[in-house]
Amino acid sequence: MKRSTLFLMLAVLVIASLVLAACPSATPAPTEPPAAPVEEPTAAPEPTATPVPPTATPEPAPTEAPTEAPAEEPTAAPTEEPAEEAAAAGEPIALTCEEPVKIGLITDLTGSLALYGVMTNRAFQLGMEYASGAPGVAVDDTTTAYTFGDCEVQVLLRDDKGSAELTATLARELIERDQVNLLVGTVSSGSTASLQEIAKESEVPLIVAPAAANDITGVNFNEYTFRVSRTNYQDFINLCEYLTTQYDTFIQIAPDYSFGYGGAASARDACTKFGGEFVADDIFAPLDTADFTPYMEQIADSGAEAWIVTWAGGGFIPMFQSAKEFGVLDTMGMGASFFDNRTMAAIFGPVADKMQGQASGILYHYSAPDNPINDWLVEQVKARYNEPPDLFDADGMNAALLAVKALEKSGGDTSGAALITAMEGMEFDGPKGNIFIRPEDHMAIQDMYILKLIDLAAPDFDMFEYVTTTRPEPPCLLPEALQDRCGDLPIGSLSGQ
Repeated sequence: MKRSTLFLMLAVLVIASLVLAACPSATPAPTEPPAAPVEEPTAAPEPTATPVPPTATPEPAPTEAPTEAPAEEPTAAPTEEPAEEAAAAGEPIALTCEEPVKIGLITDLTGSLALYGVMTNRAFQLGMEYASGAPGVAVDDTTTAYTFGDCEVQVLLRDDKGSAELTATLARELIERDQVNLLVGTVSSGSTASLQEIAKESEVPLIVAPAAANDITGVNFNEYTFRVSRTNYQDFINLCEYLTTQYDTFIQIAPDYSFGYGGAASARDACTKFGGEFVADDIFAPLDTADFTPYMEQIADSGAEAWIVTWAGGGFIPMFQSAKEFGVLDTMGMGASFFDNRTMAAIFGPVADKMQGQASGILYHYSAPDNPINDWLVEQVKARYNEPPDLFDADGMNAALLAVKALEKSGGDTSGAALITAMEGMEFDGPKGNIFIRPEDHMAIQDMYILKLIDLAAPDFDMFEYVTTTRPEPPCLLPEALQDRCGDLPIGSLSGQ
């Protein structure tokens, strides 16, 4: 046993990295930033409002919004000049187009995952500003225009409220009525699946951010779907590469439906690849489980050094109550990834003495990357929103940069075929450094991080110490009919077996 009493009580890796705490309004103006507290974490969540991360897979939406969602309708992006002290933006990109290019941005601004939709929207708009070299101009309450040389690019913002049905309706309106050339979205992977079908039918490319389900660039793949968000597989590759240096043997629990099966398979494959051993079959419990006694008995009696959790929904609270009763938290380590700033403080504040000093994986924290684009993003978000960038701000900005780079490469040709050709194999720099759009399956290969938790109560959520950077490359997960696209990539698992 390497560290049998080490606590890695690190989040539940769930539907999209997870939601809590008062979130800023959907479109706060930079000159009147919302009073988001940075010196004090938000209050702990109610037991029925467990965070559900935007690694959202097709699972049922939470019945209660984990945050106090904004009430207003979405409005256009802020257009005031950025703070003078902010880091300099990059060289403006000049595009060519005969008429304005339209991008439909669909995200959750007032639903159960609004915290993550707000991050995505603000950073997408900032990404457009960074690439164009100037703030956008409001066309109407939900449309912002950015100028790229002689070309105008309009961003049409829509709030899907976390509803897959509304996502589909909005996407069809954007394509059929508003004639958008690109779609971007959304937080929930279930809603994203709807977008994928509509994108294919309409031959309008879709850039996925921040949904993380493997299936998006796996069984649901089509040539019109691209992503800048990482996958659940990448989460576990990043996590297991570290976790297996701390523990040798594992057992895991996950919800008994497609999300749980996919997460468990990814964790088993990744941790095994890095030398870990699973000492028992995976445990699958109903999503609505309220009494985890029989499952904790299995975990406690397994002889494993650590247990891995993949979960979604309110079961997080009773699960940990049961784990405490059975002494699992005293005798075994736990593995899952770190998540957003406010949820970290709210969930782990009461056990800060056990959490602080532990390390785990995370897809993005503003303190980890060291590059000028991230510096610019950090300064702009702090200046305009009174808080640092959070978990999905990098995804939002990367989605904007990919869209603009694709338009630049296509020479302003907005046809689906031209944009597909432009994005396949594209590399560009964003807040997380280099992003590579894998041509085989449109997966985004990107940096991820191992960080050590130092101080949950640190000002500006500056709670981590940098450990290392990883660059997970997941296997090709395309369905059998499309596996010729996989080329030399391992298929189905990291070993290709």
